[in-house]
Amino acid sequence: MTIRFFHSVLLLCSALLVVPELLAQHETGSDLLNGERAFRDYCANCHGPDGDLIKEVDLGHNNFRQPYSDQEIVAIIMNGIPNTPMPATPRVSEEQAAMLVAYLRSLGESDDTSVSGNVARGKTLYEGRGECMDCHMINGKGSVLGPDLSSIALVRSAAELEKSLLEPNSEVQPGNRFYSVQTLRGEKVSGRLLNHDAFTIQMLDSNEKLRAFEKSQLLSFGFSNPDMPSLSTDYTSQEIADLVAYLTTLRRGAAQ
Repeated sequence: MTIRFFHSVLLLCSALLVVPELLAQHETGSDLLNGERAFRDYCANCHGPDGDLIKEVDLGHNNFRQPYSDQEIVAIIMNGIPNTPMPATPRVSEEQAAMLVAYLRSLGESDDTSVSGNVARGKTLYEGRGECMDCHMINGKGSVLGPDLSSIALVRSAAELEKSLLEPNSEVQPGNRFYSVQTLRGEKVSGRLLNHDAFTIQMLDSNEKLRAFEKSQLLSFGFSNPDMPSLSTDYTSQEIADLVAYLTTLRRGAAQ
């Protein structure tokens, strides 16, 4: 009985020593990438791509309901929290959980907290001086010329949203490509491309009117940059942060 007791204590001490060792080892770029993959595979479905979908929990900024240690978070990932919606994740090994924690900690360390966005100010800027509603729609309100932003926070991180505001042409999804044509009569039309083939072009022009053209009747045609301007010159860092803060709340269809 005594031998079994001391054997159990030895196993427990060994287990407690292993976790810090694992956490210390997983600080390379490759390990953090594996941690990110584990987060996307096992956590993002409930916590969201930025880790802030659950009330009072923001994994991307290391904000938990309690000040958990790394070892405690590893245990939570693997075993869940009894009597709460947080389930156990039996497919995650202790090593994967440690890499996942290292990834989450790296997000908190790299987060720039010098400028914190204000959701209310961002919404006011979006609907007012920003003139965002002239091109975008949120929950049925606004324009259909640009991408619908009703659920943008479910597919774009805060960093990606900020980049889109500062460098709007850096990444344009196929369904949001803009097109410009000039007819033989000299009319120039630009707007969002809906469809085109060898003979015709269909687009939504800048007045949100459906237009169709035969290529044989055009002087020129081709892809063009969206009318979305960069906000890097006319807006302060605080205003950009406010807009991003507001956009990260747009999660229509997310599980509550």
